[in-house]
Amino acid sequence: MSEIISTKNAPAALGPYSQAVKVGNFLFTSGQIAIDPATNTIVTGDVQVQAHQVCKNLVAVLKEAGFEATDVIKTTCFIKNMNDFAAFNEVYGQYFGGEKAPARSCVEVARLPKDVLCEVEVIASKD
Repeated sequence: MSEIISTKNAPAALGPYSQAVKVGNFLFTSGQIAIDPATNTIVTGDVQVQAHQVCKNLVAVLKEAGFEATDVIKTTCFIKNMNDFAAFNEVYGQYFGGEKAPARSCVEVARLPKDVLCEVEVIASKD
């Protein structure tokens, strides 16, 4: 049985999808972009500024579902410019690095919603 997860501490979905779906011990999030949920506007700045907001949004969704960043087992990262890879990693590692760093894919894409610089989705699991 699945449960739809929603929190006001992360941006509302921009279309017909949920912020996350919990299935048993697993959580599958939709991609988060650099929208500040307090103002519902894109955070302006470079990829690091936007990556911080993306990660804060993901942590809020995880928390709402009873998970933590250390429960994340897989991430998929989308960045607009692969030249930003190192800068993006500096921020990403602050949230999802360390001994329990998840598996990850990171790809450059031509365009992201709202013309943001990065987007991240996660899969988390409770042992």
